[in-house]
This record gives sequence, structure tokens and C-alpha cells, in this order.
Amino acid sequence: MIKKELIGLVPETKKYIVLNIGFQWLGLVVNIVMMYNIALLLAQMIAGTFSHELLLQVLVVCVGCILSRMILLYGANRMAYLSSKQVKDKLRKKIYQKLLHLQGRYEKILSTAQVVQVTNEGVEQLETYFGAYLPQFFYAILAPITLFVVFSFFDWTIGLVLLIGVWLIPVSIVLVQRWAKKLLSRYWDQYTTMGDTFLENLQGLTTLKIYQADEYRHQLMNKEAEKFRKITMKVLIMQLNSISIMDLVAYGGAALGMLIAIAHLQDGSLTLMQGILVILLAADFFLPMRTLGSFFHIAMNGMAASDKIFKILAAPDPAKGGLNFELGDYCLQDVSYSYDGEKKVLDEINVTFKSGELSAIVGESGSGKSTLAALLTKQLIDPQGDMIINGRLLKEIADNDFYAHVTYLSHQSYIFKGSVRDNLQLGNIAIDDKMMWEALEKVKLAAFLRQMDGLDTKLNEKGSNLSGGQQQRLALARALLADSDIYIFDEATSNIDVESEELIIKNIYQLAKIKMVIMISHRLANVVASDHIVVMEQGKIVEQGSHQELLAHDGCYKKLWEAQKALEDGEEDEA
Repeated sequence: MIKKELIGLVPETKKYIVLNIGFQWLGLVVNIVMMYNIALLLAQMIAGTFSHELLLQVLVVCVGCILSRMILLYGANRMAYLSSKQVKDKLRKKIYQKLLHLQGRYEKILSTAQVVQVTNEGVEQLETYFGAYLPQFFYAILAPITLFVVFSFFDWTIGLVLLIGVWLIPVSIVLVQRWAKKLLSRYWDQYTTMGDTFLENLQGLTTLKIYQADEYRHQLMNKEAEKFRKITMKVLIMQLNSISIMDLVAYGGAALGMLIAIAHLQDGSLTLMQGILVILLAADFFLPMRTLGSFFHIAMNGMAASDKIFKILAAPDPAKGGLNFELGDYCLQDVSYSYDGEKKVLDEINVTFKSGELSAIVGESGSGKSTLAALLTKQLIDPQGDMIINGRLLKEIADNDFYAHVTYLSHQSYIFKGSVRDNLQLGNIAIDDKMMWEALEKVKLAAFLRQMDGLDTKLNEKGSNLSGGQQQRLALARALLADSDIYIFDEATSNIDVESEELIIKNIYQLAKIKMVIMISHRLANVVASDHIVVMEQGKIVEQGSHQELLAHDGCYKKLWEAQKALEDGEEDEA
């Protein structure tokens, strides 16, 4: 069971595997020498002809052989460690780099929980595959052939019987392999499913508590855990049964070789020393293959994990452009997009965004606004149609250069654990304290932070020790410090207090005087003064223009405006 594609993924391990096999084989040769001397001593003791000189000679040889085997065993273990280290370093780097290239689009291939599990435990299983299984595989072939050559010098028939018996072990492995492969694939699927459920429950724990649904989700988790327990028990039963079969073949074969040796001793075709040597070495025919069998199931588990690793690594990378970013009109020409390849979420979008203007994208929920924002920021790739910046196709612009000039701010912008300074420097590592305080003044956070520890104020994970409005203001300050050419605000004022909303909108309008700003908002009152409003409905642009032009058009925008105004007026009257 050798997967060439897997070995080709980490070719650096080949030399360590070869050295590991070499150390094990030399250990076998040393063992043969030691057993030969022991057999010689025992034969002469039984015959009553041994001398003290022979006893001393055998003791010296045995001590030397034991020390040699210790050194060789250390060498083999060292090579196993080095190959395992290479595998873990190389595979995890490859997976990490691939995830960076996919830029968050990996979830179309595997869930986050699956990626974490494969990267950790899956790679650990492959460590055993490279460090133990592969060297043992080749040594298990080499060892019985070596012993057959040794036996051929005095009785090749015994060697042939034992050699044939050895191959019954891999035959049993092959018979188990088809069943084991399917079973272990199901095992990994259930394992990752349980991980997905656990992660989802953990992330939504607050919501579950609010709706008192934690007991219900607990029961679902128990069901997934029970499924995993059952599949785990099936794997263990399969492993136990196959190990029992291998033990029966190994020790039964060794016993058969000993019985043949005794028979040949009786008919005089073997000397006493040769018969004892056969008895001492018969088990060594089978033990390497038996050890291989014990690694087989771990290797199969690693192979099942490798299928998921290859699934990640085989995902096509986004097209890598080589052109530099140059600010200019951002045009979309006949752009369409589908998540599943069938239903279009965006349908023939034609729009142009200009620098020094505030462009707003509005529409009801599900109209395609956020999908359009994801395309504009390269979070989604390969749409139909052309996306062009200053006459250059978006896909031809280098990703790193593109992201250096574009900032995206949503209502879910992440605040990292650490200090306020750490979070602000994410926007621009070169900024100084003065620039940070100026940005904080703009978003009305400076006074609050001066009462704390200033820029060294410690923040919890996700900024949980700040209010929702403060979190969003800090995210806006970070975005302002990035000083990008293009800013895209995707519902950046959702779920925050009115004061914070007004402040963020004010900063967005000021920013639009010198930058290209695209704002997505469900609240039309925030986009009234926009230079250019794009109205979306069911994945299409149905109207474009200024606020006054769209009201005069008496279309979709006017209906949305009147509905929202009536709702807000009603709320004011009720208050």
C-alpha cells in the first residue's frame, strides 16, 4: 500500500526512509551473527565439547552485537524522527500556503473544523505513515529474503517454506484493505462531522442560551458522538480481527519452520547447530511483516486523511495577476455569478464606480449586495463577464498589490485580542502614536481610551470588553489609517447605536471626497447624499442615479424609500 502521489509531496523524506531501512537491515545482520554464535555454543554444550575459550568468545560477540544493535536501533529511530519532522513541517506549510492562496474560499472544499482536524490529527497520522510504515514496508520485504539466503547455505527447503508463509500476511492485509479503506473513510467523515457540530455549538452558545435551546443541541451532539462511537468500535473490531489473523499466520508459520527443522534433524539432513539456528531465527522471518501489519491500520487512517489533504491542495488557485494596481474607474461589464454553477446570484451587472465619489448599493435582503461586495474585494473569484480597474482586468492585477490599495469594512470586522495599538497597526504598520490618536479623535474614541490605558488598553478576543458601537468605531479608525485608494463598506452600521451610526456615516462622506468609496446599506436615509446610487433586485441592477433622480423615476427605489420612511415615522409617533 504505497501512494506515490503522497511520497512525491514530501520527497525530502526519501533519504531518511532509505537510511532507516539500512539501519534495520544491518540490525538483522548483526542479529544473525549473534544467533549463529549462540547456536554454536548451545550445540557444543549439548554435545559436551564446548570450551571456556568458546564461551568467552561468544560472550564478547554477543555484547558487541547487542551494543551494535542499540546503535543501529537509535539510528533507525532517528531517521524515523527526521522523516516525520519533514512531513509535519512540509505538509502543514503547504496546507497553510494553500489556504492563504484560496483567501477564505476553502470552505467550498472543507469546513473550518475539517481543515483544523486534517491539519492537526490528519498530519499526525501521516507522520506515522512516513516515519514507521514506509520503512517497515520495505524492510519487511528485505528481511525474509535475507534470511532465506542465509538458510539456503544449509537447507533451502526450510527457507522456502518460511518465505512462502511470510507472504500470507500481506495477502491477509490486502483482503482487509478494501473493507478498511471504506470503513476509515466513513470514520473520518463522521469524525469531522462531529467536529463541525461541536464548533458550531460553541460559536453559537450565547444564542442557544438566549433561546434555551442548548439542551436540544446537546442531544444532537450526543447523537453525533454516538455515531462516532459506533464507527470507532467497528474500526477497532476490524483492527483486532486482522491482527489476530496476522498473529496466527506469523506464529503458526514460525512453528511450522521449527517442526520441519526438527524433522530434518532426525533424518540427519541438518546438524544440531543448524537446527538450533533455524529455531532461533524462524520467528525473524515473520516478525518484520507482523510489525508492518500493526502499522497498517495507522497507515490506512493516514491515507484516509491524505485524501482530504489532497482535496485541499488540489483546489485551483485564483488566477495570479502580475500587473500593478493603478487607481481609476472600477467598471463591471456583464458580470454574473453563481455559487453552485446553476442559479445566478448576480445577473449581467453593468456599473462604474469613480474615485472622489460616494457610490451606494441598496436593495432588499437577498438582492445580491454582499455578493457584489465580495466580488469587488476578490473574496469571490471567476465571475462571468469583465471586472476592470483603470482599463486593466481585475484578475490580471497581482493580489498583494490589489489588497494594498483596497480596504473592506463590514459589520463583522474582527477585533483581535491584544492592545488598541496592535489592532490599529494592522491597518498600517508604519503609523506613529500621533496618527493613531488623530484617527481615534475622528471616530470619537480618544476620550474613552484616555480614561483607560490609552493605546495600551487591553482588548479581549473579538473586542468583547467594548460595546458594539465602540468595536465598529475602532474598526473604522483602523480602516482610516490604512489610507487605501478604494474603501468598501458593507453594512458597516448594522446593529450599532444611533450615535455610532451617524458618526461612521459622517466619516464615510468625508472620506468619499478624496477616495473611491462604495457603501452598501439597507438604510436608505444613510445614502441620500450619495453621488451615485445603485438599486439591486433579485441579483440585477434595476436602477441607477442620484437620490432625487431615483425618486423622480417612481420605481423600485421610491417604493423602498417610502416604505422605510413610513416605518420610521411610525416608530417616532409611537415613541
